[in-house]
Amino acid sequence: MGMFQIRVKVSNPADRSWFFEEDFWVDTGALYSFVPEGRLKEIGIRPLRSRELILADSRRDRRSLGEAVLTIPQLDESLTCPVIFAPADSLYLLGATALEIFGVQADPTTQQLKPIAAVIGGFLASA
Repeated sequence: MGMFQIRVKVSNPADRSWFFEEDFWVDTGALYSFVPEGRLKEIGIRPLRSRELILADSRRDRRSLGEAVLTIPQLDESLTCPVIFAPADSLYLLGATALEIFGVQADPTTQQLKPIAAVIGGFLASA
């Protein structure tokens, strides 16, 4: 799948006046969104817990996880999403969890995020 970038505003959930905007790579192969830890700390976001991760080069790493309000202007929507405190030199990645929270899929042909129908419960919910 081809990768593309979209603009994302990252805000502190406790005080949305603390924010920054950056171009993020849409990465459906990453479970969580990655944001360099220094940028998250600049806007007052603190780690809530840690997660064991397997990186693209197969190395294992334990990183802090927090929550940020992500605003995607293309969707005209803001939602709270988990974010990984990534090393300083990391790319900004918008991962699969955020895409699912926003209810979109990545279309590499048009380089857009497209709404999808949400599946709730499957078989059991219809019983």
